[in-house]
Amino acid sequence: MYKKQMTAQRFLCLAAIIVSAIFFLYTLGLMTDLYDSLYDTMRNPNDPLKTDVPGSILYYAMQEFNKTLLMLSIGQILLGCLLFITNTHSRRRYYIGNFVATALFTVGAVYNTVYAHINIEEAKRQFLNNIDFAALKEHAEMWGTLYTESTFWFDAHYVVFGLLVVVSALLVANVFWKVSLMKDEAALVAEGRRSAG
Repeated sequence: MYKKQMTAQRFLCLAAIIVSAIFFLYTLGLMTDLYDSLYDTMRNPNDPLKTDVPGSILYYAMQEFNKTLLMLSIGQILLGCLLFITNTHSRRRYYIGNFVATALFTVGAVYNTVYAHINIEEAKRQFLNNIDFAALKEHAEMWGTLYTESTFWFDAHYVVFGLLVVVSALLVANVFWKVSLMKDEAALVAEGRRSAG
């Protein structure tokens, strides 16, 4: 049973790094469509309120959030690395550092998911309700810029953060599995000592 559990924990620690990297890549792509379609609508960068497309200020409004999300994604990658630094991926018995690393990764994942969801859903709402799409289409045709009503980058956060939460939940489940096996092993050792004595 230990062999299966060890294989699972190696896979989960690797998956933690992978989904953290996906989170990072997502933050880099989140503003892509907004930049391509809205940035050029603001003719005076010093005054983003002067725009050809009402509502395009959303591009500027999301800058600070996107910067924060990028920092959080780097933090999540570092928490994933902590799993390897504490040998959580290869340790037969868990020690306090392994429990702390798993807890920190999980807490970070939950916090980042909630923070991202709240802000991305609000940005999506503003995109759909505040952008004058008729003006955006006219601008795109005139200047050869992107016209899109797609919410792909907003909606993709369900997949990205869903994966992050699933991996975190499996890491926690792995901890319980590990603790159960450690207790069984300790009971077998104690039984062997009693039999030998």
